[in-house]
Amino acid sequence: MVLNGGPLSIADVHAVARMYAKVSLGDTARRAVNAAHEVVQKAAEGDEAVYGVNTGFGSLSRKRIAASDLRELQRNLVRSHAAGVGDPLPNVVVRAMMLILAGSLARGMSGVRVEVIEQIIRMLNADVTPVVPSRGSVGASGDLAPLAHVALVMIGEGTAEVPTRDDTWWEVVNAAEGLKRAKIKPIVLEAKEGLALINGTHMMTAMAALLVHDADSLMDAALTAGAMAIDACRATDAFLDARLHKARNQPGQIEVAKRLRELLKGSEILPSHVENDPRVQDPYSLRAMPQVMGAAMDAIGHVRGAVERELGAVTDNPLVFAGRAKGKGDIVSGGNFHGMPMAISLDVLKIALCHVAGIAERRIFWILAASDSESHVPAYASPKPGLHSGYMIVQYTAAALCNELQTLCVPASVANISTSAGMEDYNSMGATSAHQAWRAMELARNVVAAELLVMAEGLEYHRPLRSGKGVEKAHERIRTNVARLTVDRPPGKDIRTIAWRIAGGVFMNDERK
Repeated sequence: MVLNGGPLSIADVHAVARMYAKVSLGDTARRAVNAAHEVVQKAAEGDEAVYGVNTGFGSLSRKRIAASDLRELQRNLVRSHAAGVGDPLPNVVVRAMMLILAGSLARGMSGVRVEVIEQIIRMLNADVTPVVPSRGSVGASGDLAPLAHVALVMIGEGTAEVPTRDDTWWEVVNAAEGLKRAKIKPIVLEAKEGLALINGTHMMTAMAALLVHDADSLMDAALTAGAMAIDACRATDAFLDARLHKARNQPGQIEVAKRLRELLKGSEILPSHVENDPRVQDPYSLRAMPQVMGAAMDAIGHVRGAVERELGAVTDNPLVFAGRAKGKGDIVSGGNFHGMPMAISLDVLKIALCHVAGIAERRIFWILAASDSESHVPAYASPKPGLHSGYMIVQYTAAALCNELQTLCVPASVANISTSAGMEDYNSMGATSAHQAWRAMELARNVVAAELLVMAEGLEYHRPLRSGKGVEKAHERIRTNVARLTVDRPPGKDIRTIAWRIAGGVFMNDERK
């Protein structure tokens, strides 16, 4: 992957963070970066006070710093801001942060040297991943604390996760040792470079990009589970009529109904109960699937757009706009580091995930409670109700996960605590939104896995009739890892197995892989 100043894609972030794609810096980016650095260099040598170049930071911005102290200023900034606490961020999140940081700096508006970007790229390519405590960002002056822990390793301090000497696993070592093993020298930061490294939205954007990537596989699995539920519960497909959804004019709803029809195409179960079925309507969890899951799909689409825009952004401060003449240009202070676009989007994502999981749990409840004798599925899908409890407690688990999801959906972005002696008086709290959304994805994935487990069992009670081609394909994939329930066994392992396969994209529509 060549960084040349253009926007990154969500697929790019996934490729580098999770698939260890190699990164390089292109010539176009080098020229833009050099031009902006010359502007900063000239400002550092001048007499005028320029924020972030020869001043203090935050509420200390009125303190002028001597030219002889500028390197120490940047080193002290990184050290003092590395104040994170809590469990470390997942390795993949840190790698995504580093890529997004390098991509932003490569757009040539931050004033750093090419060597700074190359340091990040060297660390990515050598799998030297800073250990970054997860808590400490208020998501406004950038993700200051998490990014400072990344920058700390770049200068040879802090700790990093690196491959073991035999290259069979990973271990945490001090940064100096980690860089030495990778044959990377610690970098000495020049004017503005420490600030440019820590003053962006790169942690919350990294988490958001990976979450949107994961949302695609989750939604495809959830739609598959929903289609499977229609036949497992012997529901009608009348509510999937395209005319009905065209009348509502909501794009997500139209798309969900279309995909459910495709998954059920060729079903032998649907026509088996068209006649002499006493039921008039199915419960909302089945009948209103396109409306509920379609709204979630539209919300995820909104989040995707916000993330894609952020992946092409420059979010540190101040920004450098180089002129045509060497060393000429403007250094402009603003608030691009403010995380509100990501914070609100991540809060929206949490709500969407809550509904994807919530309606899935209701379908689990419906079939396991034997709420409808016409479904022909025994209570709790038990092979012998009473002697065997079947999947009774799977619904309890789904309910517990959904309750936790509900508590996570309180928007973090609506709260504010000011910082930096009131200079930073309105913060986004987007980092909190990101952590909550990360947990929400894990919870929702397990609920959908539970539904796939239960509905796969439900289909067994309608054999020899087959469901649609798409549903049966998913059923086969489940059965490669999870056997039919013939006697009671712990279902937790089966749920985890299916959740792992969802995360790996096993249930994704083939055209979307």
